[in-house]
Amino acid sequence: MENNEEIQIMPLEGVEMQILRDKASIDIQVSTAQVYKRDIVQCINDALSMATIDVETAMTCGYSVPRGGKAITGPSVHLAKIIMQNWGNFRGEAKVISQTEKFVESEAIAWDLQKNVAVKVTVKRSIMTNSGKMKDDMIIVTGNAANSIALRNAIFSVIPKAVTDKIYRASQQKIIGDASEFTKKVKQVFTAFK
Repeated sequence: MENNEEIQIMPLEGVEMQILRDKASIDIQVSTAQVYKRDIVQCINDALSMATIDVETAMTCGYSVPRGGKAITGPSVHLAKIIMQNWGNFRGEAKVISQTEKFVESEAIAWDLQKNVAVKVTVKRSIMTNSGKMKDDMIIVTGNAANSIALRNAIFSVIPKAVTDKIYRASQQKIIGDASEFTKKVKQVFTAFK
């Protein structure tokens, strides 16, 4: 040591160490994404194949919720997860970040590691019922629903709409089938009702 200086090595504390681990993990994922770039056509084909593997799976790719006497429809969280899994070089997560007496708030992050595009979405869901506050188990269910909605919205904010719409339309077409099968399906439905 010069000038008789004493060097002390200070151990990193828990939070600082976790920050360094997280940074290293992200750096590795981004570097890997740059080396192993996605083949967009293959990603779309894989997601199309998975979303339309059968009618039952295709039916989980959309949702319908009654609101004001009408049905609101759209692509589901299940479809978002199928697309995310096949898109590659992608991170997505959701968690409940707060709970009050009236609401549960969830936050989701979707991050395309290859393009370095990230979106954070928050969603609030009411935990109130007509008769008052929900039971604890229903608050957990509501929190999970908020997580799903936030994750779906985050994923669909990062992956291009042209991709998500194409796969959603294909899943809906799988449910309907082609025109030659329509009459057969109608007969099956009526037979089932009898």
